[in-house]
Amino acid sequence: MKITAIVGRNGSGKSRFVEQLRKQQASDRVRYIAFTDSYGVNVDGQYYLQLRWNQHDIDSETPTVGELLERAYQLTGTDTEPRREQMRHLYKLFHMETLLDKYIISLSSGELRKFQLTKTLFSNPKLLIMDNPFIGLDAETREQLKQLLFTLASDSDIEIVLVMSKTDDVPEFVTGVLEMGVGGEQTQSPKPADWESEACGLDAYRSRQTPVPPHVLLPAKAEAILQLPYHDNDYNCQRVVDMHHVTIKYGARTILNDLDWTVMNGERWALSGQNGSGKSTLLSLICADNPQSYACDITLFDRPRGTGESIWDIKRHIGYVSPEMHRSYKRNLPAIRIVASGLMDTIGLYAVPNKKDYEQCYWWMDIFGIAHLANRPFLELSSGEQRLVLLARAFVKDPQLLILDEPLHGLDLWNRRLAKDIIETFCQRRNKTMIMVTHYQEELPAGITHQKFLARNL
Repeated sequence: MKITAIVGRNGSGKSRFVEQLRKQQASDRVRYIAFTDSYGVNVDGQYYLQLRWNQHDIDSETPTVGELLERAYQLTGTDTEPRREQMRHLYKLFHMETLLDKYIISLSSGELRKFQLTKTLFSNPKLLIMDNPFIGLDAETREQLKQLLFTLASDSDIEIVLVMSKTDDVPEFVTGVLEMGVGGEQTQSPKPADWESEACGLDAYRSRQTPVPPHVLLPAKAEAILQLPYHDNDYNCQRVVDMHHVTIKYGARTILNDLDWTVMNGERWALSGQNGSGKSTLLSLICADNPQSYACDITLFDRPRGTGESIWDIKRHIGYVSPEMHRSYKRNLPAIRIVASGLMDTIGLYAVPNKKDYEQCYWWMDIFGIAHLANRPFLELSSGEQRLVLLARAFVKDPQLLILDEPLHGLDLWNRRLAKDIIETFCQRRNKTMIMVTHYQEELPAGITHQKFLARNL
């Protein structure tokens, strides 16, 4: 059995190393599942943030999940009963049966991850490289995947490489750990030709790691967040979110069924549930990204939906980050312009920010420790660095409501602690409310006041 974990800080060169490894191991049996694969594939190359909930915009010829998986299976060139049994086993393992009739674009980020894993395993790879394999998966599915990887490596000659930012997710059964150099310096990172000899055991790797302190945000920066001025146009409301008997359906499939939910000013909610239970759909209603939101009984900031406010009136007071948003940023703009787009609530940036706006963006990038990346092209950053940029975007307008959907995806342990420190500090201020989705309880910031669990509708 051979399973190697490649670890390192955000920006340490893990992705660059994997690219070199793939070139060295050139073979039609090398498969790579990238971080971005957890957000799915484009429909005809076109994607916008709201497409997942605007399914009437999906072409009628767009294949379903079942059709895409059948195509992937047929490409393996062997259609025998043992192979079909293996396919059925993978479907059962990842609960794919309930997804086969859905369009790929309508899957949640966790469901997309399971789709990509299933499709890749059909090809019977010799070398399987997986970038952050457990992100976006609920606890049950994470354990199922770990067991599957162990079984695959034990019962076949497949070699597995796991590229991981969240090092406390490294499975106990890995046979080696390879650590990348700090800051991505080539001199400190092993070369692909030597990587197997440079890997150490998991216990040896853990023994030399320095624990992350309980807090890493500098006190001066925490105080600066607390002293931010308040705005004259803030809503001073009681009910930030108020939903009554909300039901969302797509065809015969019910996503949310007769849901009631009230979020009061100053509350901090943890929203949880299995993959596909409707968490992101629920948040899309609040942000008015879902066209069904105006057919529902929803009140935001004490104002009933549909009583004259525009989408932009709503978004002006909401800071938002999500897997769908991460997927939407495909233009290679400087990172600071991505942050600045949060001031206009746009995915692209259609107005040129003034000097004061740029100073505000740079200030928040400094808070998140990424000021040095301000002029770097966004698509050239590591996935973790991109996520920090999108977090700065969520905070840049000092919102009253923070909606954080899997905000710590792809962050290393230090940056996870930093982001939690910032969230905790920000929420200490007056008139601040938060809703956060995560599949990891340890990622929740201190001060959570309420929890809501969504059950998946079968």
